[in-house]
Amino acid sequence: MVSFGRLALLLAMILPAAQILPAQSTSSGSSSSSAAAQQATQSTSQNQAEMSVQARIRARREQRRAQAIHDTYSPVWEAYLGTGFLRYKPGPNLQKTTFYSWDAAMTRYQTERLGITLDGRGYYGTAYVGLNPSSVTRPAISEYAVMAGPTYRLYMRPKYSISARGMGGMALSNFSSDTNKFGGEYLGLYPDQTTYALNGSIVGEANLAPNFSLRLAGDYYATGLGSEMQNAFGFNWGFVYRFGKR
Repeated sequence: MVSFGRLALLLAMILPAAQILPAQSTSSGSSSSSAAAQQATQSTSQNQAEMSVQARIRARREQRRAQAIHDTYSPVWEAYLGTGFLRYKPGPNLQKTTFYSWDAAMTRYQTERLGITLDGRGYYGTAYVGLNPSSVTRPAISEYAVMAGPTYRLYMRPKYSISARGMGGMALSNFSSDTNKFGGEYLGLYPDQTTYALNGSIVGEANLAPNFSLRLAGDYYATGLGSEMQNAFGFNWGFVYRFGKR
């Protein structure tokens, strides 16, 4: 009887403890899950905030660059003055000579990219005509051209730009003035005449200031002296000044 009483007392002590332990375990698990969810939410919020800050930084950077491009290329007028050289064939059977040139141009831009260019240039060189009865072997020759055509900015950045240009017009050759009145054709030169002139260029500009830049252009130049077409290649370089409000 005493043993039964002790057993009942032991059961009475064990049952409440067994009920408390699962409750504590459940409470601990719930607290841990809640902390993990809260930490994940905070991490997501931080990532979104960092992404938002980076996006605003990129947007401001793009706005500044767009404004710098607009400030640099918005002027209506562009004046150019430079020099260059050209490898040119002065006669049907003569070797090519080097022409040194001056070049002056004015461009009016309809938009920031598209403009119309008026260009005037002069070429000067010495042609080697070989031995002949006139004793003139290296006469000085010259040529002048006036052309116009479109210029298009292909690539624009605040510090530099790349453009393409095509022009057409007329050229005037002066190949006989230094031939002692023998005439250029007698020495194998092309005749003095007015003919067509064609030009194509790829133009690169490095901006030293928003309205002032250095230019380097690869140049193709063609004329139609005599009954032939003269194809010549060279380079031009010089200074560009932009002005005029749009």
